[in-house]
Amino acid sequence: MTRIPVALYGAAGYGGQELLRLLANHPGLRVAVATSQRHAGRAVEAVLPQLDGFFPDLAFQSPEESPAKTCRAVLLATPHGISHRLFATLVERDPELRVVDLSGDFRLQDEARFQAAYGAQRHLPAAAADFAYGCTETNRDAIRCARWVANPGCFATGAILALAPLAGRGLLEGDVTLAQTTGSSGSGADPKPATHHPERAQDMRAYKVLAHQHEPEVAQELERLGAGGFDLAMVPQSGPFTRGIFTVASVRVDEAVDVEALYRERFSGERFVRLRPDTPTLRHVVRTNFCDLSVHRRNGRVVVLTAIDNLGKGMASQAIQNLNLILGLDEAAGLFAPGANP
Repeated sequence: MTRIPVALYGAAGYGGQELLRLLANHPGLRVAVATSQRHAGRAVEAVLPQLDGFFPDLAFQSPEESPAKTCRAVLLATPHGISHRLFATLVERDPELRVVDLSGDFRLQDEARFQAAYGAQRHLPAAAADFAYGCTETNRDAIRCARWVANPGCFATGAILALAPLAGRGLLEGDVTLAQTTGSSGSGADPKPATHHPERAQDMRAYKVLAHQHEPEVAQELERLGAGGFDLAMVPQSGPFTRGIFTVASVRVDEAVDVEALYRERFSGERFVRLRPDTPTLRHVVRTNFCDLSVHRRNGRVVVLTAIDNLGKGMASQAIQNLNLILGLDEAAGLFAPGANP
């Protein structure tokens, strides 16, 4: 089978490196273009030794000069505020280009909501309406028919999968709390104060409490699924580990509802959601596209736990899952693999 050529923008960041790792052996896709402003002109394998032997003829190019027009699809693993400008240039050259954007630039449909969350204006605000929101397990049909997909945020993915079954049945009401702990890789490849791993390795802290940019994204998707009358409160936390996001979602649900059965039914047949009888564990999902989930209840209180890899299901592997869909490939192509232990 001929592998479809794709371009990867922002290929040297943590998300880009994970995309390269996953695409190295993808049966239906090949990386034809990889961009990096910092490493333009250097061989990919020289910059990223872990990929030695997998991309012998590939060198990083500058985003401004890369010939993405030779590709059928583009993955934008570029920062917020950059993706929307790149997108405008790329689709002007080729309106039929398939795009998966991993930034937050097109996740929020409402411009006022976007500006409140990101403190900026978009170059093409109207384009957001043509992006399918890329939480695959909740929006698969729209993604399959889309040209452009806005890949979800990492916190958003863990939260939406935790709450989607309740939202879809109109059972998400009142106070909904999310306590989510993420690894240091979520802060990107460039060290920053308070996010650099040595600063957090033996520590635990919360940040952007009730003000994280993924909170309106979660609310938007839960509303689309049918939830209403709920008050979402997100508390993000920095954990002393490298990869993964652990989510604790808490909500009140009528005791007459068989919540466990609801989750079994909703995720039956989903290849990348695994229900656990006890707590999920980060080490079982790291470097995979799986979301492990468990449901717990006492009286009218329901607690849902999810574990994902922030660079996997929360970013790169979910982007490939979405790209597989919009290109007509098997959704799990290149992704269905177990985690490692430990």
